[in-house]
Amino acid sequence: MADSHTAEELPRGTKRKADEDLAAPRRIKALDADVVNKIAAGEIIVAPVHALKELIENAVDAGATSLEIVVKDGGLKLLQITDNGHGINQDDLPILCERFTTSKLKAFEDLTSIGTYGFRGEALASISHIAHLQITTRTNDSSCAWRAHYSSGKLVPVKPGQPAEPKAIAGRRGTQITVEDLFYNVPTRRRAFRSASEEYNKILDLVGRYAVHCSGVAFSCKRHGDASMGVSIQAAAETVDRIRQIHSSGVANELIHFETADDRWGFSSDGWISNANYHVKKTMILLFINHRSVENTSLKRAVEQTYATFLPKGGHPFIYLSLDIDPKRVDVNVHPTKREVNFLNEDEIIEIICEEIRVHLAKVDTSRTYVTQSLLPGVRIPTIGADTLDSPTRSPKRHAGAPDLTPSTLPRSTLRTPASKPYENNLVRTDSKIRKITSMFQRESTSSVGKDDNTEDAESALPPESMDYEYTDREPVVCRLASVKQLRAHVRDVSSTALTDVFATHTFVGIVDEDRRIVALQAGVKLFLVDYGMILREYFYQVGLTDFANFGQHRLEPPLDLRAVLRIAADLEKQRCPADEAADTDWDEVVEEVATLIISKRELLLEYFSLEVSAEGELIGLPLLIKDYTPSLGKLPGFLLRLGPAVDWSKEKECFHTFLRELASWYTPESLPKFVPRPSDMEEDKDGDKEGNQEEASIAEDPLIVARRNEINRALENVLLPALKSRLIATKGMAKGVIEVANLKGLYRVFERC
Repeated sequence: MADSHTAEELPRGTKRKADEDLAAPRRIKALDADVVNKIAAGEIIVAPVHALKELIENAVDAGATSLEIVVKDGGLKLLQITDNGHGINQDDLPILCERFTTSKLKAFEDLTSIGTYGFRGEALASISHIAHLQITTRTNDSSCAWRAHYSSGKLVPVKPGQPAEPKAIAGRRGTQITVEDLFYNVPTRRRAFRSASEEYNKILDLVGRYAVHCSGVAFSCKRHGDASMGVSIQAAAETVDRIRQIHSSGVANELIHFETADDRWGFSSDGWISNANYHVKKTMILLFINHRSVENTSLKRAVEQTYATFLPKGGHPFIYLSLDIDPKRVDVNVHPTKREVNFLNEDEIIEIICEEIRVHLAKVDTSRTYVTQSLLPGVRIPTIGADTLDSPTRSPKRHAGAPDLTPSTLPRSTLRTPASKPYENNLVRTDSKIRKITSMFQRESTSSVGKDDNTEDAESALPPESMDYEYTDREPVVCRLASVKQLRAHVRDVSSTALTDVFATHTFVGIVDEDRRIVALQAGVKLFLVDYGMILREYFYQVGLTDFANFGQHRLEPPLDLRAVLRIAADLEKQRCPADEAADTDWDEVVEEVATLIISKRELLLEYFSLEVSAEGELIGLPLLIKDYTPSLGKLPGFLLRLGPAVDWSKEKECFHTFLRELASWYTPESLPKFVPRPSDMEEDKDGDKEGNQEEASIAEDPLIVARRNEINRALENVLLPALKSRLIATKGMAKGVIEVANLKGLYRVFERC
């Protein structure tokens, strides 16, 4: 007997000999009810935020239109929620906190048509087993409120020796649930929480989700003892206003309304999604299925893949989505905290939703942030020359927004040696920080004389001159004009998917020819030469269609005299016209006619294009299409003068089309004259020979032109060309401005034969 071992005495992994006696098996016994209840409570109430979720859902089920939440120590010390719902009947209070007591189910089959948040009757029972629970409630037909205390699912007295029955007190209609000392009898669980602030932030996130979704319900949440509210939403607030108060105006101003339905799969969806102008470092998705806040990894992954085409690398969207699915297709009883639900035809429903999101983003029908730009008094307008007016421009540098894939920025997992080495003809240069083509050319401007490549790159990334932006509270205007919709549809009809992908994935390489306005862009393993004047003209036209009636505004301080500006353009046209034609034209009459026309259309111009002109003929504001870039004020007179003969004011569709084309031409960067040294700038040496000193000769260039050239270069590289990635729908006509000059795979095939 001394040599024998029981199962408990054998070391782990030791085999038992065949002749050894087995210990008698332990008998199976039923667990004590208190143990069972505590196990169940630990599954349902994992943290304070889960307890609050159950209480919020019960309050909304009770018809509450106002919820007030108070939290202390992250909910561990105190968690109190007060609602104005229909209350709890006094006769139901004795069994209120017993397990599986509910007013929402009678038979198991009722789960197939459940339309409320709660249904199992476990929330209050679970809380009562791991916290001190107090409930004060009053129904509409009751003359007073009733207060009861619970522990382990049963009524308990407030103090020893007192009766446990509910006590009548004064109170308002509704229910107040107070949870104190959560997990007081589960010390291991209580010690697992790291900080009260972290738990409070989780609570604010949960309250914010339900505040966005529950229209018509007011929410407030704060720390105990604080005067300020963490969340405060009025009952009358619309969904977008709720998102604005909880998630900031930055996302609320960039939202698109989204809805779709399919009778075949028995679902409908409604919500708000961010457009291609908004992105954050982490996806924010508020998903509700049959009004339950749930998570769905498959839907989240599919939505992120859909947005990947429209957002820059590392950018993620904001999405609020409410799915209504036929209850017979949904299984709500699959997770203790009801965090997840299962529903039929998940893949098909997700595909329909993602396709609808893709269509909305492709239409580029977005709301924009409204900004106004003030021009400081004393700003000089550049001198207008014959080759300055109405001619587009060229001058970019490298693209600072291209993805940086240097080893220092990559995560450790991506630095591992791949299993199979890729072919060299598939390798793509994506590092935008390495040397550019432009750094290999000698500059004739003083801006690059005596400076190295690093200095030039640093200057190219400098922001423009100080601009004051003022954000207004003007609500986005939903354009329902059939003419504008037809113009947008025409752009989509003539679009080129392949060319759109080139601009959506391009990396800026450098300027090839400033005079001819040629820039080099790389897309994949291909190199393109692009006429970016043509491209930007089409881009600004599409921006005009997309943001129709929602433009920002350049504020002119002080205002300009409209007739004086038109007279500048008229004098230039007079110089450019043949002598006989210029003599036969009454230019003063031309100026007056155009000024009268613009003033008569001032209401239309202000409402649709943010071009503000007073009745006295003062130019007060100009359209603002894109931030951090100012169109040439030297081209402004020509733009205004052409509004007379070049815009068809007689028909709505033609009027909008021609005006936006003229606006796009004005916004397209101007072509600046190339500096050529004058003979007087050449020095003669003592032998009489002329010796060109390029560095000294370049000093004579107009400093205004030098500054404008630097500004255009900066805007092209850091503002305009990056904007093409998310907002340009390339049309088939743009193909003549894009030439493929190199294909890495094609070059490999050529040189392999050598």
